[in-house]
Amino acid sequence: MQFLCHPGCSTCKKAREFLEQNGISFVLRDIRTENPTAVELAQWHRQSGLPLRRFFNTSGQLYRELALKDKLPALSEEQQLALLAQDGMLVRRPILAAEEFILIGFRENEWKSALNL
Repeated sequence: MQFLCHPGCSTCKKAREFLEQNGISFVLRDIRTENPTAVELAQWHRQSGLPLRRFFNTSGQLYRELALKDKLPALSEEQQLALLAQDGMLVRRPILAAEEFILIGFRENEWKSALNL
């Protein structure tokens, strides 16, 4: 299982503590230095069944600076994936990627259910 996070993010810290407290093994990946590729993001998007816009960190500074709220609807899926792959700070986090599921953002009950806790 891969755990993609930003080490300074408080939500990511909570999610990491949750995983550790529950004895869940994972490979830590800093989303800033090892940003997800467009191929990975496309796979996770398909696997999650979520709209692609849910993969964007809409509360992030870069999202606001690029005025993506207004631009995203006009972009194709490929363009959105390429944009996400350019900078990990555009990607909503944390992400827990396993063969069976993809979790975007930390919602404890959702994570408990997916991890059968």
